[in-house]
Amino acid sequence: MPHVLIIDDEANIRRMLGALLRAEGFTVEEAPNGPAGLLQVDGLDPDAIFLDLFMPPGPDGLATLQQLRSRGCTTPVIMMSGKAQLADAVRATQLGAFQFLEKPLSPEAVLVTLRSAIELGRARTQNRALRQALESREEMVGATPVMDRVRQLIRQVAPTDARVLITGESGTGKELVAAAIHRASARREEPFVTVNCAAIPRELVESEMFGHERGAFTGAAERRLGRFELADHGSLFLDEVGDLNLEAQAKLLRTLETGVLQRLGAEQPTQVDVRIITATNRRLEQAVTAGQFREDLFFRLNIFPIPLPPLRERLDDLPLLISHLALRARPGRPQHYGPEALARLRDYRWPGNIRELANLVERLAILGGDTIGADDVGQILPAAGSGPGPAHPAPRPDGQGALTELLDRYERELIEGALAQAAGNVAEAARLLITDRGNLYRRMRRVGLLTRGEALGER
Repeated sequence: MPHVLIIDDEANIRRMLGALLRAEGFTVEEAPNGPAGLLQVDGLDPDAIFLDLFMPPGPDGLATLQQLRSRGCTTPVIMMSGKAQLADAVRATQLGAFQFLEKPLSPEAVLVTLRSAIELGRARTQNRALRQALESREEMVGATPVMDRVRQLIRQVAPTDARVLITGESGTGKELVAAAIHRASARREEPFVTVNCAAIPRELVESEMFGHERGAFTGAAERRLGRFELADHGSLFLDEVGDLNLEAQAKLLRTLETGVLQRLGAEQPTQVDVRIITATNRRLEQAVTAGQFREDLFFRLNIFPIPLPPLRERLDDLPLLISHLALRARPGRPQHYGPEALARLRDYRWPGNIRELANLVERLAILGGDTIGADDVGQILPAAGSGPGPAHPAPRPDGQGALTELLDRYERELIEGALAQAAGNVAEAARLLITDRGNLYRRMRRVGLLTRGEALGER
């Protein structure tokens, strides 16, 4: 049964409110002032708190609420007062009060508000549990000096609001680093929103980033918030930011400079408070020199760079990584990798980095037994120097197709071959084809291997 704590200096209020709640099946505790209420919270851990605003001689309800929050108490608090001013209600909301009820209290309002507050508290508890479960899956594994250095950089930059640029090859775990920065920051309880810039079609970048109003363009059937607004007060992770076109870069730069965005079709601008974390597998300095990336945007994003090492530079972490990935692939059924298997894995160059390793471990979890040997690894590990090949020989001109059609057919077969070898991983296929992921997405759409909706789903 839910526990409710009533903190009020008036005994009659505590008695009447307590009687109402007990009649509805709640377990009720009472406290005559703020200090006594704080002691009750420590021992009771209530599901909701009713807190009076004025409790002479003090501390008052706002001071008590502030102490609750400073102690890390997330219990929903319902403020009560018969003399409250607008400024009091605003201050209570800023301190995290769930609702503000005016005295004399209405039984209907009390019960509706209380049940909503308890539901919110349960949702928060479930959210924390889910977040902890996800964090355990997103743990950065590794004990090599290069990984210790990455962790040190995260610890240094996380408490600030500085923009971070994470660089490294595809599959090195850039999103894990971004998530770790968010979790260690003061914004940890706010949204962490991820955008795959390489997967957004050029014509939808502005709508995806900044949102749109209903009727802003053909097909805009309803209002939609952009990624910046969804991340308000939290962190926005722009993955593969180097794949944004120059027009999108200009709009991103303007929002970074002003903190203001404008939805498509909106009359008024919107102010946002967002921490920006970006990542790329491209060398942005070279892209700036080539005129493919704005220099002013690069300087604003590259406040605090964090380079990630490829797996081939941290092979001593292989046993730890494999143990972590195998446990995730086969929960409750340990899978042991023998020394010959580990030696075989160390000899591989790992062009797809951690992502490629995770794919291999998952396949071995399905195909292998409790012990993995060198032969098991050899059956799955790609041969050194292997690369994508067309599914069929290159088409020859036969008078049955125009040059454009033949080129499209050959390009499609090349992409299909690379995707097959990469087990469907687009980033790995792009590496095999020696191109960037954004370009491969565009070519896949052009030859009919990817629809626009599927591209957006890749985010």
